[in-house]
Amino acid sequence: MDPDHKQLVQLLPLLPILSELARTEHVTATAELLGVPQSTVSRALARAGAVVGADLLVRDGRGVRLSAAARTLLPHVDAALAEFRRGLDLVRQEQDALRGRISVSFQHTFGEATLPVLIGAFRARHPLTAFELRQGARAACLDELAAGDADIALTSPVAPRGRGLGSAALYREPLRLVLHHQHAAAGRKRLRLDELAHEPFVAMGPGYGLRSLTDAIFRDAGIRPRTAFESQDTHTVRGLVLAGLGYSILPPGGLGPGIHGPQGAGLGWVELAIESPLAYREIGIAWRERDSGGRGNEAGPVRLFREMVLAEGPQLLAGFIEGRS
Repeated sequence: MDPDHKQLVQLLPLLPILSELARTEHVTATAELLGVPQSTVSRALARAGAVVGADLLVRDGRGVRLSAAARTLLPHVDAALAEFRRGLDLVRQEQDALRGRISVSFQHTFGEATLPVLIGAFRARHPLTAFELRQGARAACLDELAAGDADIALTSPVAPRGRGLGSAALYREPLRLVLHHQHAAAGRKRLRLDELAHEPFVAMGPGYGLRSLTDAIFRDAGIRPRTAFESQDTHTVRGLVLAGLGYSILPPGGLGPGIHGPQGAGLGWVELAIESPLAYREIGIAWRERDSGGRGNEAGPVRLFREMVLAEGPQLLAGFIEGRS
C-alpha cells in the first residue's frame, strides 16, 4: 500500500473528531458534543499527530490548545467531510428518486415484447422503481404524454418532434401477412397484396398506429382492402384469422406462426413477408421537452429510464424482436 494512502486510512476514523474540534477549538467541549470521554478525544488527537508527523495539541498552563499544525489541518478536514456529505446527499436523493414511479403510455401491440424488454432491462439495475402502465391507441398515448398524465410514450409511427415533445426512433420492425395455416398461400415465404385483394381483411380500428401503417401499405399497392372486421387489439385480430375469417397485417410474434389447437383442431396461422417497401413500422419513444428556461418536471427515474432506452433500446429490441420473428 502507498505510504500516503496508508496514512489516509489511519486518519479516516479520526476525521469527525478533528472536524468537531475545528469548530469548538476545545477538547472538553468536543468530547461533550460527541458524547465521549475527553481522554478519547485526546488519544485520537495523539494518534492523528503521530500519523501527520506534528503535534496537534500543545500544553497551555494546566490545559491544552490547538497547535499551529492543527489550525492548518482542521479547515481542510472540515472541507473534506462537507464534500463527502454533499456526495452522500446526492446518493440518497438518487436512491429516493429511484423509489419513485414512471408512467408509460404505450400502444397495445408493444405489451408482448417491446415494453417488457425495456422495463426488464431497467428494473435489473433499479429494482425499486415502480411503473404505471397505460395502454391505448397511438393518438391517446401522445395526448396523455402532452397533458402530463404520462412521462414516456412508446408509439409507432414515431411521434413528430415539436410542440413541447421530443422523440427518437428505436427500432424498425417488419410487418407480416398473417394467414390461416390452411390458406392456399400458407406454404409460401412472400406474397403480394394484390393476390389477396378479393379476400376479407381484418384490420385494427381507426386511430391505431397499425391502422395508419396498413392503410399506407394498401394505398402504395393501389388496393382498397375488403375490410370485414375492425378490432382494438391484435389478440382479437389473430383470433379472427385463426377462425378463418380473413387475413391481416401485424408485427411478428403473438403465439407464433403455425401454432395448432388441441387434438389437431387445425387452429393456427402462418406469417409471410409482404412484397412492399412500406411493410415495416418504426418503434419510437417520446417525452416532454424542457421549456425555454431550461426547466422541466422530469423526475430522476424518468430521466434515467429515457436515457437507458435511447442508449440501449435499439440493441435490446433488435436482439429480442429479431429472435422471435
